[in-house]
Amino acid sequence: MNTRVFTPKRMVLVLASAGLVAAAGIGAYANTVPVTPSAPNVALTSPAVSLPNFAEITERNGPAVVNISVTGIRRTALEDPSEESGMRQHGLPGMGPNDPFNDFFRRFQGPDFGMPGPQGMPVQAQGSGFIVSSDGVILTNAHVVRDAKEVTVKLTDRREFRAKVMGSDPRTDIAVLKIDANNLPTVAIGSARNLKVGEWVLAIGSPFGFENSVTAGVVSAKGRSLPDDSFVPFIQTDVAVNPGNSGGPLFNTRGEVVGVNSQIYSRTGGYQGVSFAIPIDLATKVENQIVATGRASHARLGVTIQEVNQTLADSFKLDKPEGALVSSVDKGSAADHAGLRPGDVIRKLGGQPIVSSGDLSALVGQATPGEKVSLEIWREGKREERTATLGDAGDKVTKSAASNDNVGQGKLGLALRPLEADEKREAGVDGLLIEEAGGPSAKAGVHPGDVLVAINGTPAKSVEQVRALVAKAGKSVALLIQRGGDKIFIPVRMG
Repeated sequence: MNTRVFTPKRMVLVLASAGLVAAAGIGAYANTVPVTPSAPNVALTSPAVSLPNFAEITERNGPAVVNISVTGIRRTALEDPSEESGMRQHGLPGMGPNDPFNDFFRRFQGPDFGMPGPQGMPVQAQGSGFIVSSDGVILTNAHVVRDAKEVTVKLTDRREFRAKVMGSDPRTDIAVLKIDANNLPTVAIGSARNLKVGEWVLAIGSPFGFENSVTAGVVSAKGRSLPDDSFVPFIQTDVAVNPGNSGGPLFNTRGEVVGVNSQIYSRTGGYQGVSFAIPIDLATKVENQIVATGRASHARLGVTIQEVNQTLADSFKLDKPEGALVSSVDKGSAADHAGLRPGDVIRKLGGQPIVSSGDLSALVGQATPGEKVSLEIWREGKREERTATLGDAGDKVTKSAASNDNVGQGKLGLALRPLEADEKREAGVDGLLIEEAGGPSAKAGVHPGDVLVAINGTPAKSVEQVRALVAKAGKSVALLIQRGGDKIFIPVRMG
């Protein structure tokens, strides 16, 4: 495996003596500017900046960080349909092998990165975890113990214990383990809410099986929304983490756990300067639910959303491109009962601003089913208030009746409905609203929320008409799409 090494830029030492600085500056002009040797030096003072005591943090918390070994049968796509897309290890659905973002995000849990071998083949993986209760409760990542038949926890004093998986929550990638032991060392739990961008953080884990390895860096960003992990507002850091660090703790400068290391950005499978941790506040909430009930529950609003770009902001007369644009509403969902409809832009939930669409997913995912939340939406150029009682994400999803009109299933892959009068006024065109895009259309670049204006030059007037046109078409069709204020032809090769 090749690991890219970045050479630090040349460090510059700022001299504290004004006389030395002056002498350095004058030296270039020594022939023309006299220097007085007896000129007094004036000391300059600057605020002292000290590094955190990483050694103390490690000495205090290292014994509570454990190595986790897993054996099991990793199911392949033939056995487990949820693995068919390979999203966890290989990239995102609908992306080709040459797409630059195909392997954007990878889990890291062992030498093979959790990649499934032949059907039914036993696999081994390693990860990290940390003790949160002296009676043997341990937090780690759900993907570390996924499909595990046997989980072994090794402490820094070399003792090993067979662990029981109390519960696992794939939506947040948190799992809780229990070992039969008492009087164990524990970590101090902090909060990610007070964490600041640029603040020092430290990770302890078992990269490549090297137990209790320590790496440090800074917080690069907070509240990152990643593909396939919309329930988690990740902490982004530049702390070096690698396969085996999964599930290990991320500490602040006070020695408190503020995150659970979970993912890396990588084109090689190894560390490339960008890593992500689950906020400890969310992890602790999931832990408490699993300890109490054996499972974690998450709230659900029942909308399909997309990002608001500048073109859409101009189209909907928003002052800035912020919020979550609703492209479809599930029938009978919390959003449906609250009166939300496609074209609404959700700008706040529970008083919290929605800047990017991922903010909404993270806030809803962290809420409790049955919780009442206030919604600030933007509709027809003005602000409105709504109240929604959130549903349970574990409940079966019922799509809206409109989105059942799948056009050219297996050929085109679109779900269409007629534009409502106000939507038609906002769009300024006649056509059909695309509520869902899958298959060939999605691969070609058609998005939910687009308006289908014409197909092969024929204006799109009804779902039945488009279905008939698709049936008569050859191997490809040209869709005239309006997105925001722009129209574009998108060629679609049908399956």
